[in-house]
Amino acid sequence: MSQKHIGLVEKDLWLEPYENAIRGRHDHALWKISQLTQDGKRTLSDFADGHLYFGLHRTSDGGWVFREWAPHATDIHLIGDFNGWKKDEAYRCKRLENGNWELKLSADKLKHGDLYKMNVRWDSGEGERIPAWCQRVVQDEKTKIFSAQVWDPEKPHVWNDDGFKIDKSPLLIYECHVGMAQDAEKVGTYTEFKDNILPRIKKAGYNAVQIMAIQEHPYYGSFGYHVSSFFAPSSRCGTPEELKELIDAAHQMGLAVIMDIVHSHAVKNEVEGLGNLAGDPNQFFYEGDRHEHPAWDSLCFDYGKDDVLHFLMSNCKYWLQEFHFDGFRFDGITSMLYYSHGLGEAFMSYGDYFNGHQDDNAICYLMLANKMIHEVKPDAVTIAEDVSGMPGLASKFEDGGFGFDYRLAMNIPDYWIKTIKEKRDEDWKPSSIFWELTNRRADEKTISYAESHDQALVGDKTIIFRLIDADMYWHFKKGDENDVANRGIALHKMIRLVTASTCNGGYLNFMGNEFGHPEWIDFPREGNGWSYKYARRQWNLLDNKELCYHWLGDFDREMLAVIKSEPGIETLPVREIWHDDADQILAYMRGNLVFVFNFSPTKSFTDYGFLVPKGEYDVVLNTDDKKFGGFGLTDDSVPHLTNYDPVYDRQDKDWLKLYIPARSAVVLRKKA
Repeated sequence: MSQKHIGLVEKDLWLEPYENAIRGRHDHALWKISQLTQDGKRTLSDFADGHLYFGLHRTSDGGWVFREWAPHATDIHLIGDFNGWKKDEAYRCKRLENGNWELKLSADKLKHGDLYKMNVRWDSGEGERIPAWCQRVVQDEKTKIFSAQVWDPEKPHVWNDDGFKIDKSPLLIYECHVGMAQDAEKVGTYTEFKDNILPRIKKAGYNAVQIMAIQEHPYYGSFGYHVSSFFAPSSRCGTPEELKELIDAAHQMGLAVIMDIVHSHAVKNEVEGLGNLAGDPNQFFYEGDRHEHPAWDSLCFDYGKDDVLHFLMSNCKYWLQEFHFDGFRFDGITSMLYYSHGLGEAFMSYGDYFNGHQDDNAICYLMLANKMIHEVKPDAVTIAEDVSGMPGLASKFEDGGFGFDYRLAMNIPDYWIKTIKEKRDEDWKPSSIFWELTNRRADEKTISYAESHDQALVGDKTIIFRLIDADMYWHFKKGDENDVANRGIALHKMIRLVTASTCNGGYLNFMGNEFGHPEWIDFPREGNGWSYKYARRQWNLLDNKELCYHWLGDFDREMLAVIKSEPGIETLPVREIWHDDADQILAYMRGNLVFVFNFSPTKSFTDYGFLVPKGEYDVVLNTDDKKFGGFGLTDDSVPHLTNYDPVYDRQDKDWLKLYIPARSAVVLRKKA
């Protein structure tokens, strides 16, 4: 009898030629789990408790203990405010086994707020370093030098989020960056975000906040992707307690908080990063050609080392437990999966994912991390950012998958950019749109999105900017719209509606894009005179009812409300009713909702018919409604009854006939 297929192959027999490779990855992860859990004597969660051991902690007797993993160090002292930044025998660490160092201090030796570093010596040198496991790092405003800081507040945050449960039906993610979330030209704070932005997100109808740039990073302009201190929340935006208050407040509003976590690489800095913690540049990172990322100017973790697995998995557990994050978007998965980091790869066939050019260590880490995360927090959300299309990322570990809950549908924003840039409106094909939005693996949930932060950065353009460009500055006041603005307003709504309504797991939007934020993102840098002008969000434009922006914001809110009104919509099949590329008409149904799109820029249709389940249908959303900046060409208060046609005598279906104006979309609900 032939061996039963592993689940991933059972659900996709095109993977059968690669089943041995899939089983090999799975078996490797099982072997590593057995090793790290001592054959089941402990759990992966137990293994990921490094943050409770390493770093600086209070002891049960009120004193202090500091520990660091530095196998190549020959001597370590703590230096700081408490000893005049001079090496002092009282602050000299003791070497333990396995390359670990320890220092025990009485309560009076350190106090809350003290700045400190390690003075590390090794065989060929010496240097000041910020501990790898430290949980608080601050930067001096004048010198710009980073230091670790003793964090032991008199009144630590007390959580009030008992009973919070993530709403995943569907998961509606508001991607954001705390520092650039305010109108003011400055770095915004956790408290400002809590007070000013969370209420907006709640009102807009999203149920999850995905926060970027949480882990400490030396250069603000890196958008948080060149991390130096993995356990320290960025002090630019405030204190750890203020971040906890933000997350607690979000939970009390019913909002999940997902962290954009960076484990795909690390900043090269040595003094404030992990680049050369104790005389060995390869302590955390691969050796040789794999040491540096050729495109990102950063360092690549060695996922084959148990100590690195300990560091990264403990990092995941730390953010879940200490800050109550509800899960993670894992950044840069493609870079981890392949020796090439995905650079120059076409990924045209399944063979490209199983040709021996994949990093089995990184694959194993991602599998273990997902298992551990869900062991610690069963309802946690994990999302994979991968451009390669690796099969099984969001499949169950037991089936041979990686265990992510979702993968980002990164093909969709690329498709919209290509369509807007390269095709005339008359050449947009509904069949192509529908295929691109629904072409996905049946066993993997995805997060659909029209655009994220990537499309808003300098060097790219948001959808609204591609559609309207400079006319946004001159013709976005009510009554002064020109044809370019009207086209952009209409297509912006249609693109979002067709993208969100076809999702099979969740939908994501980057902050401000929902109302057509008119400006790109450009962080302070030498090239722009260190300006914050484009590293902010202009909420005043949304709030100004004399401008067109609020139309888009209002539509986005109503769109999400309609989608959420159909229970379990993300699990319901997207049933195509009709498409006609010549007419540029697309219609499909999910549950009791019918979605109809007319992408033609010039042709409106009267009595355009679709075969749908018999009954009465009410319009619940129309992109052409005047309250959303449309022309209001239809009377949506009139119910629509299906019509019997003897030529198409069906027991269950009749004709639904509609007037569909050019460049508009309508959503109808079948009455029970």
